Amino acid sequence: MTSPIKLAIVGVGKIVYDQHLPAITGQAADYALVATASRNNTIDNVPSFPTIEAMLEARPDIEAVSLCMPPQYRYAAARKALAAGKHVFLEKPPGATLSEVADLEAFAAEKGVTLFASWHSRYAPGVQPAKAYLAANKPTAMHVIWKEDVRQWHPNQDWIWQAGGLGVFDPGINALSIVTEILPSAVFLTKASLEFPENRDAPIAADLHFQDADGVKVHAEFDWRQTGKQSWDIIVTTAQGEVRLADGGARLWINGAEQALEKEAEYPSLYQRFSSLIRAGKSDVDVSPLRHVADGFMLGQRKVVDAFHD
Repeated sequence: MTSPIKLAIVGVGKIVYDQHLPAITGQAADYALVATASRNNTIDNVPSFPTIEAMLEARPDIEAVSLCMPPQYRYAAARKALAAGKHVFLEKPPGATLSEVADLEAFAAEKGVTLFASWHSRYAPGVQPAKAYLAANKPTAMHVIWKEDVRQWHPNQDWIWQAGGLGVFDPGINALSIVTEILPSAVFLTKASLEFPENRDAPIAADLHFQDADGVKVHAEFDWRQTGKQSWDIIVTTAQGEVRLADGGARLWINGAEQALEKEAEYPSLYQRFSSLIRAGKSDVDVSPLRHVADGFMLGQRKVVDAFHD
């Protein structure tokens, strides 16, 4: 029997309290949470430190680190953890740029430790059944509608509006992580338009058009100005019928019939994956969703819209 992995969390905020902490405490056989590093928040009964440097110096027994701070600050923390020989779990998106993540992947390989770029939406219960259906029934088109109210989901989070914070691509990248998981062939961006509030450095909306080598088209609409019911839907047409994922992949219909699915367990599944990678001495650094975001910024036509205020 192997002993639990001694884990630390860097960047304690809402996502840690809501998702990471329950997933970790629910896997006591795999993990022991031994420390946190965060400027403002702590976890009850867990030793806390103001910086990752102070934490690593005080607790050399730490084996793995989950990095949950904004993406603009993740690279420096990841380099420090990897340099200290720690396995690293990267919240999504894995970095502010593709170059950062490529450097981290190479450095992790050099140090002989695990690097895991996590995409929690890929573990939504409807995703793998949808993928299996589309592997047997070729898609002919896809429509992605990912619209939510930023005031509800990211109140007073200035970092998300700053350069590198991704703006509406922060939730939109979840949709792209599902798209890249369930489609049987790779797609590439052909056209995009991005809407930037005049007082922000990141987009509030994006309209994206992709296709694969055979010309199958994917249209994605991301918007942070949705009120009322929030929309996290992916509709795929095939010659045999329609596949619809709703609620971020939590529900699935095939040809109009809702499918019975497993209970939602996105973050527990991520931590199961992380521990299995560590035990196997492997890494998992898929950047395809982030690459599509980078292509969106590169190819997208920019439109300035009215200022946004929380």
